Amino acid sequence: MEKLFLKHVFFFLSIISIPAYSANNPLAIQKKTDSMTQSLAASDIKSTPNEKLQTDSYITKNRNNILLPGEIDIKQLLPSSGERYPPPYGANLFAGGYETERVDGLNDNYLIAIGDKINIWLWGAVTFSDVVTVDNQGNIFIPEIGPIKVQNVPASKINDLVTKKIKQTYINDVNVYVNLLTATPVSIYLSGPVIRPGQYAGMASDSILYYLKRAGGIDAERGSYREIQVIRNGKTIKTIDLYDFIQNGFIPNVNFKDGDVILVTPQKAAITVAGGVRNPFRFELKKTISNGSQLTQYSRPLAKVSHVAVIGNRNSGPFSRYLTYNDFQTFELKDGDKILFNDDIQAQVLDVQISGSYLGPSYFTVSKTTRLHDLLVNVPIETELADNSSIYILRKSVAERQKQLLNDSLDRLERSVFTAPASSDGAASIRAKEAEMVMLFTEKARKVEPLGKVVVSDNGKIANILLEQGDQIVIPQKTDLIQIAGEVLMPQAVVFNKNATLDDYVAWAGGFTERAEDQRIAIVRANGLVEFGNDKKVRQGDQILVLPRVDSKTMQSIKDITQIIYQIAVAANVVIK
Repeated sequence: MEKLFLKHVFFFLSIISIPAYSANNPLAIQKKTDSMTQSLAASDIKSTPNEKLQTDSYITKNRNNILLPGEIDIKQLLPSSGERYPPPYGANLFAGGYETERVDGLNDNYLIAIGDKINIWLWGAVTFSDVVTVDNQGNIFIPEIGPIKVQNVPASKINDLVTKKIKQTYINDVNVYVNLLTATPVSIYLSGPVIRPGQYAGMASDSILYYLKRAGGIDAERGSYREIQVIRNGKTIKTIDLYDFIQNGFIPNVNFKDGDVILVTPQKAAITVAGGVRNPFRFELKKTISNGSQLTQYSRPLAKVSHVAVIGNRNSGPFSRYLTYNDFQTFELKDGDKILFNDDIQAQVLDVQISGSYLGPSYFTVSKTTRLHDLLVNVPIETELADNSSIYILRKSVAERQKQLLNDSLDRLERSVFTAPASSDGAASIRAKEAEMVMLFTEKARKVEPLGKVVVSDNGKIANILLEQGDQIVIPQKTDLIQIAGEVLMPQAVVFNKNATLDDYVAWAGGFTERAEDQRIAIVRANGLVEFGNDKKVRQGDQILVLPRVDSKTMQSIKDITQIIYQIAVAANVVIK
């Protein structure tokens, strides 16, 4: 008795000596977590899995891949083969966090199991209210009524069944209401190529996706999405194909029981798909040898696909085939094949745009052998408004080439500045300052987008060139204005004067700025041609560009910068300061 009293005193002192838990005390939180882990571990030893399930001590929250002490990183246990495969078709099934979204298991199709609790009310001539538990024989017991077999009865029919049994004893003036109150969790085993195989708790009505997600999902390199077996007492009671769920939304309804096994079988024939498809994944086919039509149902090629490349291995060794899309439908595929869907038919028509002064539609579809004259004869214009002698073309391929040449020039400029030798500290300081200014200039210059002008008219004659995809044919509008821009005080538009010289137009725009290059002025003609020189005669519709002057006293690379400025003026009709 004295020993028992001392034991109780020691237990009481151990309780009051525990530090207070505080949400703001990380150390306290850690100690509390450690104690909970130890307690849980101790309970694991003393209680069976079914006892833990019945006391609701199982974990339903997602740990977000946080490793507990003693756990091993899954990546170390499941090494990759080293091959760079795309994800398997359906891998996103296990990307969400829905394993933490618990359901109560009380749906209409739930089958009553041992341990479930049922609430029963009787009122009228007899008053009774109690929560009864389904015993090990699958029965519930009601006084004056006796045992009622309810195991494997759907939740939607439990009220009718119990009411019928009660009415056999209490025939008149007794009302009955029966409701399934709680469902007993079950313990399910997951095996095969899953990330974390083992034993997991859940409800009998939980879907197979819930249990697979609890186990980390199917192993992408080893597990099958096409054959997942539910085994009960050593027999397969259901085989599930997740492709049916992905494509049609169909998944079999399985009421799990304690001790069921979910077995993910090994991956079957896997074929990698890439190219012009809506689903570029690694697909799993049920048969070792399948034809291309089955694969196209899953990969869904784009409408533009015309050919299919197949790369793989056969008994004779590595092989590759390049087939038309129609021939691919009957081609035999095997495990490990790689498929590339390709658009390999050149367009026989061109899309061409008309802009400027014209009548009618702005887009034309022509054959790829069409020349400029063939199209222009079908474009109506108003001769009083359209300058049809100054037509030019904006071409994407030319703009891309101009952009490449400009970037090459800027790269050479940067290399020349950064690799220039310095003979003294003063020269090095000057080079550093020059490099800084050059970087600012090149940064701005790289943002310029060339127009891709193709000059096709000269003195009223238009070259009959072949058209290209995406060409924009510009028919300038007749105008009496001259645009003046660049290094002038007041960039503006001035009315054309046939007696005015180039200097007159610059003077009407306020004259040159301090940084203007007044010796070589660019004139952009209405047909897109760019000319330089103060002696050039200005015509209606021209644009005058006054370029900036590079100070040779501060910039050693004046020649390269000047060249780039002129290059930009020609390619984009803009002035970089």
